[in-house]
Amino acid sequence: MPRPILLGICGDSATGKTTLTRGLVRILGEAQVTHIDGDHYHRYTRTQRAEVGMTPLHPEANHLDILEQHLVHLRAGEPILKPVYRHRDGTLSPAEHVAPAQFTIVEGMLGFHTPAMRDTYDARIFLDPPEDLRRRWKVQRDCSRRGYTTDEVLAELDRREADAETFIRPQRRYADIV
Repeated sequence: MPRPILLGICGDSATGKTTLTRGLVRILGEAQVTHIDGDHYHRYTRTQRAEVGMTPLHPEANHLDILEQHLVHLRAGEPILKPVYRHRDGTLSPAEHVAPAQFTIVEGMLGFHTPAMRDTYDARIFLDPPEDLRRRWKVQRDCSRRGYTTDEVLAELDRREADAETFIRPQRRYADIV
């Protein structure tokens, strides 16, 4: 197999990263695409993050060093043992074996955080919808799929704002497409 083509899709929570990824998988064909979700690289469970007072947008709340290594392996056509984060209950599960396909799509909030990560992608996309739309999407998704109330989601968005401004939005400048 020739070297996999790596596509990075980055943006804040509820910007459409998964929706875009699903569309690309359909277009390219499931057998041709490996999908990696950056949320699986969370260092802490949801409970542990609350205890340490850290949002998942903060680099230190994630195993970015491992993600960085995994990107290098995937680009080289080598399989990885990917960590697993379960959004349903905010816990961590045993790692799973993932092999790259012809196309490897890596989506996440901190995918362009380090120069080494940015250098592994063949193309980088940053999703940046208007903030009022993103907030509506986040409320809709987190209430319907993750069991939160509207007030809980809005409070969490407010709590995350400083980290979004500091760590997520600056990655926009590294994108090939916004």
